[in-house]
Amino acid sequence: MALGSGVVVPRNFRLLEELERGEKGIGDGTVSYGMDDSDDIYMRSWTGTIIGPLNTVHEGRIYQLKLFCDKDYPEKPPSVRFHSRINMTCVNHETGGVEPKKFGLLANWQREYTMEDILTQLKKEMAAPHNRKLVQPPEGTFF
Repeated sequence: MALGSGVVVPRNFRLLEELERGEKGIGDGTVSYGMDDSDDIYMRSWTGTIIGPLNTVHEGRIYQLKLFCDKDYPEKPPSVRFHSRINMTCVNHETGGVEPKKFGLLANWQREYTMEDILTQLKKEMAAPHNRKLVQPPEGTFF
């Protein structure tokens, strides 16, 4: 998000931009996100939703996630945790946390990346050969 002059967009402007985009709905509407607490002036706590991709065990399921953007966001990635139970190779089976070492976007985080990128990439990961047929926990169960 650096402009030609090398100006870096401040964290809160960046988050307001992401909020506006998240509220409008992204792409085909299968990925969305917004703030958890509109009174949080630091805009740290977010909720994301992913509708499982077609032709996978995730098809038609709605997954809820929590994203936490600490004060060093977007220099460092948010912490990302599934609230809905899911069986995926990059998700901790005990906590629902997305493990950065097992999820390339978080492992190789760059300032330009957004929460939208994370959710979109997680949806792609659901459709990846190593995840698309994994047995899933009952729908409607949570971490």
